[in-house]
Amino acid sequence: MKRKLLTSLVVAAISLPSQPVLADEDPAIVMGEVRVNAARSSGPLVSNRILTSVDVLGADKVEDKNVMNSWELIGQLPGIQLTETRMGAESGKATFRAFNGEGYINGIKVLIDGIPSNVNSGNQRFIDMIFPLEVDYIEVVRGTNDPRYGLHNIGGNINFGTRQGGNYLDARFTYGSFDTREVQLAIGREANGFSQNYFVAKQDSSEYRGSGSDKYSVGAKWFLSSADRSLRGGLAVRAYRHEAGEPGFLTAAELRADRRQSPAKNANDASDRDMKHASAHLDWQITPDAFWSNKLYFNSYADDRRVTFTSNPAGHAPRQRRLWDEDQFGYLGTLTWRLGDRVMLDGGINTERQDNRYRRYRFTYASPTDFSRPAFTQNDDDYSFNNVGAYVQAIFKPFEALKIVPALRVDRFTGSNRNGLTGVSAGLQDSGWIEQPKLSMVYNPTPDLSVYANWGRTFQVLTGSGAPAYLMPGQAAFKPSINTGKELGVKFKPAARADLRLAVWRQDASDEVANMPATGTTVGLGETRREGIDLQVATRLTDRLQLWASHSLQKAEVVKAFTAGGASLAGKEVFSTPRHISNAGLEYRASDAWRIGLQGRAQGNYYIDNANSQGKYGGFVLFDANLRYQLSSRTSLDFQVKNLADRKYEYVWYDNFFWPAAQAQASFSPGIGRAAYLSLNVKL
Repeated sequence: MKRKLLTSLVVAAISLPSQPVLADEDPAIVMGEVRVNAARSSGPLVSNRILTSVDVLGADKVEDKNVMNSWELIGQLPGIQLTETRMGAESGKATFRAFNGEGYINGIKVLIDGIPSNVNSGNQRFIDMIFPLEVDYIEVVRGTNDPRYGLHNIGGNINFGTRQGGNYLDARFTYGSFDTREVQLAIGREANGFSQNYFVAKQDSSEYRGSGSDKYSVGAKWFLSSADRSLRGGLAVRAYRHEAGEPGFLTAAELRADRRQSPAKNANDASDRDMKHASAHLDWQITPDAFWSNKLYFNSYADDRRVTFTSNPAGHAPRQRRLWDEDQFGYLGTLTWRLGDRVMLDGGINTERQDNRYRRYRFTYASPTDFSRPAFTQNDDDYSFNNVGAYVQAIFKPFEALKIVPALRVDRFTGSNRNGLTGVSAGLQDSGWIEQPKLSMVYNPTPDLSVYANWGRTFQVLTGSGAPAYLMPGQAAFKPSINTGKELGVKFKPAARADLRLAVWRQDASDEVANMPATGTTVGLGETRREGIDLQVATRLTDRLQLWASHSLQKAEVVKAFTAGGASLAGKEVFSTPRHISNAGLEYRASDAWRIGLQGRAQGNYYIDNANSQGKYGGFVLFDANLRYQLSSRTSLDFQVKNLADRKYEYVWYDNFFWPAAQAQASFSPGIGRAAYLSLNVKL
């Protein structure tokens, strides 16, 4: 696979409809290298036509990064909040636009090669199947005006594009802190219209707190094109296995005593996770002006988590075993029709059928918890969750400098639940067809300046295995939360080798609900408002020196609220949402053999409870450094140091679930201290 360094924001359409296509007039910013193929006017309508805040992270910013989980890679992009829970396989997630990563409001859609890849709750667990060497690019689309996706696409979406086609054999061998060992191997072969891609990765680590982690991922793709390349079909498969211990959350006193400890109560805590994926793709260039894309997919997720939250001996709640089994069957089809130079139409349909089961067991007090004999079963739910959606959008160019993009999306959901403990069945709340109109515009008075605006609606519906997502007749229902977003931005080139983008945005939600399917916790927040300002700049000062930086100011608050404990939440900030997120970096190529990099990431403190009464936590300023030496044209060495200054930071949540009210307190998961990794890269 041939990759070229982008010195401008020009990326042409490539084979997968989900891959990014950017042009000078579009308000998107690319960081790093992205595969470039010959430009063409046919093919699918792609993300730059959505005309919102789009960022693309290229392969060279991804493939050489040492991370325990691939969601960490997204933290290089502007305005990204990383929630680092670090509890075994339940490791964390990436969010943006003031949606937090607690799991209550899962507002970010995840896709892998354009395939929906959230679990039922909206969590991002399928990202773990992807390792850095397999990634071709990561694309982040912010805001409410992307009509392609409905479910979980509340604040935007993240698409991981993996390598397809090309001829290469790449390997990476890593050893580092906490006895971390990792091997990645990527193989591509392409000839006579037939491409094969294979990937295998294995990672073992004692981890920062000694809990241990062992995982692997394997994947393959086979694609065949017709002689004239008008018809292309293929198959992709992937499997993943992860076994990990859970070190447990610490109290403030335990954190002060030893931040790397794993308390005795958590000695038996662990998680076992299996995930599988298979998809069939068929793309047809029907005429030079019409393109039809089809994806048929299957995702499987099985998780067995044994977890002890506190040493509180009262009750059974702190000691649980949670088992998830989810199967997703889906189809996406899109049709793009170019009516001329001034008008294009794009539309699509999707359907997804989920067959799921959730079991939760509770256990009597022991330190460590004895998970061999449950005290009782709290959940035994079989539930289906079905989605049908469709969209249509048009691109009008009344004159060369102006694009107008109206769009409409509709979604409907059905399903049922059967409670294995009571034998009672219930239906999914019937919300009818949820309509989501959208409108975008971009104006280019000069080739170096884009002014854009968009307005759109998205939605939140409740998921999970029981009430209130599934209700018996006569029970009170939560209607869908409708999010209305607005954005105004400008992107311009202040110099030949620099790009700057400034955006102001707001997103108002009706009837927002904090919903945690794993615990059956549902809290109506009411009307909420998220708003912010994003500023980012990327520049190449010389042929050898690159700089980039971003700063996002944001706020999420309750405007009109339900009540909590008799006190109104109006005016309170949505918990676990920092007020600012920043990152910056530089890369200096000292010579053809030496490359030096430094990256910084920071976020502010956040409230940890709905009432904003328990103080603020979670802020940090972290730096990573890397050094690469090119041994030969085919081999190189990477040395990376993460958390260079050995800063102490933590993920913090308010544990008012498992302690008596008078003892409720903050719970801490310490962030990783300074860590160093040495990697050997081989490209054949």
